[in-house]
Amino acid sequence: MKSTPSPVTSKPPRLRVGLKNVSNEEFAAAVNEHLGKQRVSIMLDGSIIAFFKAKAGERGYQTLINQALRQAMTGEQIESTLRRIIREELHPS
Repeated sequence: MKSTPSPVTSKPPRLRVGLKNVSNEEFAAAVNEHLGKQRVSIMLDGSIIAFFKAKAGERGYQTLINQALRQAMTGEQIESTLRRIIREELHPS
């Protein structure tokens, strides 16, 4: 008795926003609007990816990379503010 292979149906996954089926572009726009995030392509060293994946555990490693970048950005802002305040205090007008 020969078994006949079942036909392979490769329907693309349905993307939904609310109750409405949408295209990939509409879905990406809705995610961006909701999360305020933007998809980018970036090349990182393998050791950096491995570090964040190990540190992330069950959480998403991309979230940790985003947090690290935000901390670096905030740190620079704090440093420049402190430098300005110190200059003002050392050399009053």
